[in-house]
Amino acid sequence: MAQSVGIKDVARAAGVSVGTVSNVINRPDTVATETRARVLSAIDRLGYVRSESARQLRAGRSRIMGLLVLDMGNPFFVDVARGAERAARQAGLGVMVCNSAQNPGEEAEYLSLFAEQRVRGVLLTPADATGRNIEAFRRHGIPFVLVDRVAEGTTECSVSVDDVAGGALAVRHLVDAGHRSLAYVSGPPGLNQVRDRRTGALEALAEAGLEPDALRELPTERLDVAAGRDAGARLLGLADRPTAVFCANDLLALGVLQAMYAAGVRVPDDLAIVGYDDIEFAAAAAVPLTSVRQPAVTMGAMAADLLLEETEAESAVRPHEHRRVVLQPELVVRRSSLSAR
Repeated sequence: MAQSVGIKDVARAAGVSVGTVSNVINRPDTVATETRARVLSAIDRLGYVRSESARQLRAGRSRIMGLLVLDMGNPFFVDVARGAERAARQAGLGVMVCNSAQNPGEEAEYLSLFAEQRVRGVLLTPADATGRNIEAFRRHGIPFVLVDRVAEGTTECSVSVDDVAGGALAVRHLVDAGHRSLAYVSGPPGLNQVRDRRTGALEALAEAGLEPDALRELPTERLDVAAGRDAGARLLGLADRPTAVFCANDLLALGVLQAMYAAGVRVPDDLAIVGYDDIEFAAAAAVPLTSVRQPAVTMGAMAADLLLEETEAESAVRPHEHRRVVLQPELVVRRSSLSAR
């Protein structure tokens, strides 16, 4: 195995001190033109690459921002990552994207990795409903911003969408279309987003003078298409099947749609479906999917900006003030919910 070339090797080849090589790399204007050219020639000839990790340890500041999301298989989080990466790149930083797979244990491991790597800060969509992972990570003193989650009971920044309002938008739309028996295909009950969307759904029912039992909940262990198909099968087995279903995200809704299609149930004539997130696949489904749109790219970019603002606060004139940013959702109506009742 070839040995890596170090700064001492460059100094020896160029006939200068290690300090001079360091100046050429970090403060080239302080080095004479001829000496600088000799050092750069040695760097090129030897193939020297600066150790970024060593530089970070000396400076105490990383050029990497961590992003830990629930599921990178969900296009919603891909869009969040796009927004965060765009903001980070403008600041000269990179993003380390990790996937907790909705597993608190994996989340804890990745947070430990971020601490070991001394990342500049972390954007986090929590998987652990107890908050223990966040408490453990807070001890490292690394700034973090919660994404797609309101920072309840904490002092950290957060960027989220009003999921109560989003749930109300979805069910209000279905009630206005004449539906009086609905199902809510939710996800893991420990997720705040799932609970908030259900709260909004129940508020919309109350507004219409309907009882809470007009909404039957079908919980799922995950928020993916397979879980949606399973929920669809359970829905088909109900003796008194609802006429409309609201799903906690679009992947669940697409799974329900697949189950209905396979069983010969017409959407929206026999069953209206509304999803959540408005991912790209929603409009391209066999029956274009009505969905509650979240501004995912904007959410990621705003969270990254808040994190950058906090990490730069030490050198700023004004100290950083933690903020909770709550964005508003939007209902995008497509054919999956346009049945005449």
